[in-house]
Amino acid sequence: MIKSMTGFGRCENHQGSRKFIVEMKAVNHRYFDVNIKMPKKLSYFEAAIRNVLKQYVERGKLDVFISYEDDAKETAALNYNEALAAEYLRQFRQMAQTFGLKDDISVSVLGRCPEVFTMEEQDIDEEEIWAELKTAVEGACRQFVAAREREGEALQTDLLDKLERMNENVTLIETRYPQIVAEYRKRLEEKVHELLADVQIDEARIASEVIIFSDRICTDEETVRLKSHIATMADTLKRGGSVGRKLDFIAQEMNREANTILSKANDLQTSNVAIDLKTEIEKIREQIQNIE
Repeated sequence: MIKSMTGFGRCENHQGSRKFIVEMKAVNHRYFDVNIKMPKKLSYFEAAIRNVLKQYVERGKLDVFISYEDDAKETAALNYNEALAAEYLRQFRQMAQTFGLKDDISVSVLGRCPEVFTMEEQDIDEEEIWAELKTAVEGACRQFVAAREREGEALQTDLLDKLERMNENVTLIETRYPQIVAEYRKRLEEKVHELLADVQIDEARIASEVIIFSDRICTDEETVRLKSHIATMADTLKRGGSVGRKLDFIAQEMNREANTILSKANDLQTSNVAIDLKTEIEKIREQIQNIE
């Protein structure tokens, strides 16, 4: 199955006091480009998160949003630096003695000095945190991939319909070619009869002119290659997988053949059909940009 490059996934994992919410969305991009926004305390896991994402996504500009809550009452500890407090007190007393000031240092004053009291996060079990975070990331990824596959299924149906119409147009061009040659021969003979009246017509000369004309407008090679490209693209779509780049290349080749057919067209009907072909190919190329 093919996958669209746009999609959305969300997963919430709540175990004990911790809760992780992971949301992800993507738009078209030529390569894999990911931007992760998460609390600073989880930045240690960024490389591991990227590795998980790569298992589910090959192409697209991916934005991942991670939120983390911990309702545990004891998540931080207050530390008292006695040695630093003693140094502050010594310096204050030295100042009082040097400048003849009153020594009125209180506990509250000393406690407001920088680094005397500090808050430190308690040690956490990284393996346990990662197990819970990974569960949320993988859950969001699975939802994200499912959304991509649903969109991919719709894209596949639309593209196969377009390819079928292209096949019909190529068949019209192939059918029209011998008719164009026959009509040209008829017009040529009528023109010669008109100019030469009762004079005997040189059939060999007529045949030679018709051959030159038919060779100039012949699109057999182009229609054969175009049908081959259509079949290859249809088969690639049905096989699925990450085929966006391959489909884009095939579409470029299709466009090249359609341009050649249009340049050789010496008939209004053929020109109109070739224009329809180019229009369908352009629509296909636009849709392919949405495929992973």
